Amino acid sequence: QVQLVESGGGLVQAGGSLRLSCAASVRPFSLYAMGWFRQAPGNEREFVASISRQGTSTSYGDSVKGRFTVSRDNAENTLYLQMANLEPEDTAVYYCAATRGSGTYYFQRNYEHWGQGTQVTVSS
Repeated sequence: QVQLVESGGGLVQAGGSLRLSCAASVRPFSLYAMGWFRQAPGNEREFVASISRQGTSTSYGDSVKGRFTVSRDNAENTLYLQMANLEPEDTAVYYCAATRGSGTYYFQRNYEHWGQGTQVTVSS
């Protein structure tokens, strides 16, 4: 059974940083492209970032470009999202997702597996 478990969320002040992790039970992890999405209260889930199987390609949502960095450690079966210069508008539940595709993927429908999410709250 595929399992994705996010961690690292919490409360941070505006301008601060957080690093989210996603531990994956998918095997082999290196055959899965990965993504991060987020959902704020009252909003639809939106794309944050995606990374290809070997980490050679990445893509970002416009609202996080230049502030967030997605990476992965295939030896540790772990996906990361380094978030810097956080803004109150970044407050949301953050989800990781996995797909057996070979590129990076923007649409939720491309992803087959989802985690339960981790809460990030940015105070002003």
